[in-house]
Amino acid sequence: MGEAKRRAQQGLPPREPKRESPKDTSPRIVSWFPLTRNQANQFVKVTTRGAWVGIGALVVFWIVLRFIGPAAGWWTLADG
Repeated sequence: MGEAKRRAQQGLPPREPKRESPKDTSPRIVSWFPLTRNQANQFVKVTTRGAWVGIGALVVFWIVLRFIGPAAGWWTLADG
């Protein structure tokens, strides 16, 4: 049984047509490469945020390795 018949038998209204997402009309960076300026800007934003997350994770890891671990007795430092 098709979706339309099932909906009709159950007294449901027909489904709404899918809305298309707005098309990116920004100019391409290079005419032969399928990458637009909006996509390039979005890539820069995502990678910048990812870099800051990585830096934060590295700082947390260093604090645990240098201070929290030895204070909790998990290990001893080789230079201390």
